[in-house]
Amino acid sequence: MSQRPGFSRVDTDRAGDPAPDSSRTYELKDFGDESKGGFQATDEAFEPNEHDFKPPPEYDGVREGAQVTDKVETAADLVTKVIHIEDDPTVNCLTFRTFFIGLGLSAFGSVLQEIFYFKPQTIFVSLIFLTVWAYVIGDFMALVIPRKGAIGRFLNPHPFNSKEHAAITIMASAAAQSALATEALAAQELFYGGYPSKAAGIFATLASQLIGFGVAGLLREVIVHPTKMIWPMTLPVSNLLETIHRDRTETKRKMRIWYMIFFAIFFWELLPEYIFTTLIGISVFCLADQHNLFFTNFFGGATGNEGLGVLNMSFDWNYIAPFFSPLWYPLSSTVNTMLGIIGCYALFTGVYYNNIWEAKSMPFLSQELFNLTASNTTYFSVYNQSLILTDNFEIDFAALEVQGVPYLTATYVAYILTTNMGLTATITYMLLWNWDDLKYAWAWAHPSSLRRIFQKDNLMFWRNQETPAERSARKQSDPNLDPHYKLMLRNGYKEVPLWWWAAVLVGSWVVGLGCMYALESTLPWWGFLIATVFTFIFTLFFGAQYGMTGFGFNLQPICQMLAGYMFPGRPLANFWFTCFTYNATNEAQVLAKDLRLAQYTHLPPRITFGLQILGCLVGALLNWVMMITIVDAQRGLLTAIQGSSIWSGQNIQIFNSAAITWAMAPKLYSIGQRYQWCTIVFLVGFLVPLPMYAMYRWRGNKKLWSYINPSIILWFMGNLFVGINAGFTTFFMIAFTFQWYLRKYHPKFFVEWNYLISAALDGGTQIMIFILTFAVAGGSGVAHPFPTWAGNPDLSVTNTDHCMVNPGNIG
Repeated sequence: MSQRPGFSRVDTDRAGDPAPDSSRTYELKDFGDESKGGFQATDEAFEPNEHDFKPPPEYDGVREGAQVTDKVETAADLVTKVIHIEDDPTVNCLTFRTFFIGLGLSAFGSVLQEIFYFKPQTIFVSLIFLTVWAYVIGDFMALVIPRKGAIGRFLNPHPFNSKEHAAITIMASAAAQSALATEALAAQELFYGGYPSKAAGIFATLASQLIGFGVAGLLREVIVHPTKMIWPMTLPVSNLLETIHRDRTETKRKMRIWYMIFFAIFFWELLPEYIFTTLIGISVFCLADQHNLFFTNFFGGATGNEGLGVLNMSFDWNYIAPFFSPLWYPLSSTVNTMLGIIGCYALFTGVYYNNIWEAKSMPFLSQELFNLTASNTTYFSVYNQSLILTDNFEIDFAALEVQGVPYLTATYVAYILTTNMGLTATITYMLLWNWDDLKYAWAWAHPSSLRRIFQKDNLMFWRNQETPAERSARKQSDPNLDPHYKLMLRNGYKEVPLWWWAAVLVGSWVVGLGCMYALESTLPWWGFLIATVFTFIFTLFFGAQYGMTGFGFNLQPICQMLAGYMFPGRPLANFWFTCFTYNATNEAQVLAKDLRLAQYTHLPPRITFGLQILGCLVGALLNWVMMITIVDAQRGLLTAIQGSSIWSGQNIQIFNSAAITWAMAPKLYSIGQRYQWCTIVFLVGFLVPLPMYAMYRWRGNKKLWSYINPSIILWFMGNLFVGINAGFTTFFMIAFTFQWYLRKYHPKFFVEWNYLISAALDGGTQIMIFILTFAVAGGSGVAHPFPTWAGNPDLSVTNTDHCMVNPGNIG
């Protein structure tokens, strides 16, 4: 393998990359990372300046041995200083290891994510964890497999390099998702007597993922290639990949510590997850008084749908970091999250104990639909939705008049209120504080740009195609494009033709439409078409914001509301419209994020395309297999109100309840009806960010007033409506220790160890969860529960944290 002339970097295939210069210093800025409910932008929102997009002249990167400023503020700073702009296009990234490890981790990640979907608290497979495991396995294979002979050279052609590693990570990331189509299919299986075609179910799952992939590819010029689209959650992974492969000696030292932490948490998790389950959450208040139902609702939280978990201390990393790790979750997001959680304590307690919406007649936390007039022996019963559905599963409004409109728990309604309000508050917040960024993302929609697009010469694109040299020259002169992308163009990487992405989109769309009719979804063809249009709009608008600032939010409520008013009386149509808007948009954002990761790691675009397609297909197929396995084995727990500390159908119940209730929106959510505020708050949300912005205009201090993010606060004000809520107190303690104290007073330790520690904790925990799921928790069909004792209580007598059992949660 020859060295490129004038290239200063040592190829990893030979000796590993040189270590970063010891003079390099850091100022750690709060630039966001991945989460369940959203991300926080920097205080400065990456304001552009005249020095942006001007890398040193030798190449668009940081010189080896050069002094790097301690400021990391703008988008250009992040992409040129946090990540070195260096590339050797001769490095081989497609090897036997790439596919062997990539397919293995894709299978593992997709199976694990689908298992997590059926847990009392939804957990997300850590991409950092997959990245570290790819290195562990890849380096091991490179070490132990002989290189002699043709077979040896095929299996182990050279040391494990950075591009192989990045390729494996991107394939596994595309697979390690939980397709919403499996949620729709599970709901049909549990609540609608099944679905008519297993084959159609498989292909619908595949199509729902690949439609998002096609949309992301078609919009990559807007949401991936510009410098502003930094996708902050990719920075820790990119930084970790660079750290591992720049100095082999240093990497081995760090990995020894990683292994120690990994195995420590691996064996520790056996206690809270199986032997000593009280460690999931310890409530001093419940231990002091085990016969107080208010204590259960307020302080309890270690069992699914138990309570709010106030001051509940968790020693189970599985529930401390189910959505995002406190080690990398930004401090600004942590502060806003904490404000939201405190608000949730007050809101949920207030609506329940003031008996709003007949709250006290139902369980404190539940996602089921209820009928309050069905029995004299209990104050509620689960609403029998089959009595109001026709044979083709549409709502019979005459029968609805007889049975009555169902009730939702007050805490579930409060979640809908805060989520809907937070959605529109996000739009206002972004327009007020990130107008310049949004203006750039939507520059294509300016009237002058649209006029240029629709000129005759531009419409007849086949007559005036740019040559590759012309295209490269045009992009090299564009100051808005990411320097990593420009480097890839200069190094001769071939772009993915636009028609490849279009072919994926059209093919998936045709398959998806056919599946909708095969599944008797009641979603008309025009509804499926509108779903695709909304996917483009949502991906363009929200994807641009997500890519620039790292702040994302849940689009599912607005998708279900739109479906409710477009397809009244059709809950199954609501299922599938939501699947092909919300899920497709989420998948488009995941794949756009990974396209950016490939850009940072300089993977050839056509190879990235193939790896992502393969990861999507493997992941979606195994999602479906695991969904069928778990639904068949755990049907009773998945339809129960509380479930267990191991299995829960809360996600499916939420999905079904929302579809049923929005399908009867005129009777439930419209103006004048019981839950009218669930719709009105969409308008109220637009106003929520205005007071903070008015204070900034009046008093100044942009840093202070923009720090308060009502979008995140509102999202978390409804966050505790479901699942196990024992981990937040411990989460905040760890987050402030790492993201404030260590980051501020020990930045060297933070830079060197923070992400590796996080990866080790995630990795050890998730491997143990995977093993326990199949070995003892019934994932293979037969459960082997640990004998009950004080540390592993009988849940029919008490809760995991020994709080009083709420009789309303048994069912």
